[in-house]
Amino acid sequence: MSSDEDFSLVTDPSKETLEGIKALLFNQKKIYEQHLEEHKELAASRDDRREMTEKFKQRTVKLRDQIKKDKLSYSERIENEKARVKLLNQEENELLEKIERVKAALKDEKAENLHLKQQADVFMAVPEKKVVFKGKTEKASDSQPFEMDARIVYPMDGGTALITFEEEVVAKKVLNMKKHQVALEGGCSISVEARPIQLMLPTLVEIDSEVCPQRILISNLPKMDTEPLLNKLEIHFSKTKNGGGEVDECEMLADSGTVVLTFVDKHIAKGLTDTEHHDVKLQQKKHRVRVTPFLNGKIKNFKTKMSVCPRTVLLTGIPAVMEQDTLQDLLEIHFQKSGNSGGEIEAILYNPVGEQVSALFQGVSPSREEDGQ
Repeated sequence: MSSDEDFSLVTDPSKETLEGIKALLFNQKKIYEQHLEEHKELAASRDDRREMTEKFKQRTVKLRDQIKKDKLSYSERIENEKARVKLLNQEENELLEKIERVKAALKDEKAENLHLKQQADVFMAVPEKKVVFKGKTEKASDSQPFEMDARIVYPMDGGTALITFEEEVVAKKVLNMKKHQVALEGGCSISVEARPIQLMLPTLVEIDSEVCPQRILISNLPKMDTEPLLNKLEIHFSKTKNGGGEVDECEMLADSGTVVLTFVDKHIAKGLTDTEHHDVKLQQKKHRVRVTPFLNGKIKNFKTKMSVCPRTVLLTGIPAVMEQDTLQDLLEIHFQKSGNSGGEIEAILYNPVGEQVSALFQGVSPSREEDGQ
């Protein structure tokens, strides 16, 4: 069999020669080599797949670890976001509460502004009163501050007396001695005790005023009898055609010459005060009166202090041994004498046992302050 002959796996059984057997062996060798090559290729392919499988396993482990880490991270982020949302909700609630407080404060402020505006309108519409100035003008720096003297009613027990001296030093001497023997007629005497007078004086009074919805103040009235004037005003302002309504009370303020009219309905007064001037038939002719709001006063702050009267002394333990006037004269004579640590007396008031009277203190000027409100 030559080398240039075609290769064939089919053997000719008729040619069972040496050359034929060699050719058959050669062909079998080729087939074997081909199988070896295929085996190597399959082994290589198997190794590649094993390597790839191992790589996929490692990658799968890494992905699982990464998924676990991501899951933990996402859980932490979710918790953080929940905490952040909770904090934001708290802040939102606090802001809403703050907004409500601001709204309430704004509402109070508006109410206060309305109240102040009403007061300002009232102060601008106070009843007119003609006055004649007879004083003198001076610089503002030379003006004196406004002061108000207290007017206090002091209840006195029976068997006591109040003595007001002209000088403070005399009252101090009498108080320092405390016990005093007062000589009476017939060589008798009584023992009295001198005590300081403590009065509760106001130190601060704040009054809040507001417009009364049911009352009006009528001014610029003519001089006439009170009863017919009140009747005419009540009749006029009770008629709806005059802007009025049912009248509950009509009262004259003697100190100012004005009239306070009270209506049953709360919505009548404002309409009348807005019109301000009204023509009312008085003394057989039309007279123009002025209608302004009526203010209700309410004390919103009141403070007091305990003060000692510097010139007044309270005598206690006085028995009813003789007539009131006689005993009062003897007390005055005793405490006028300098030998009894007394001095000039400005006023004296004796209240016998079994009676109750009240002394009036006006223009009280405290000598010292003590604790007390």
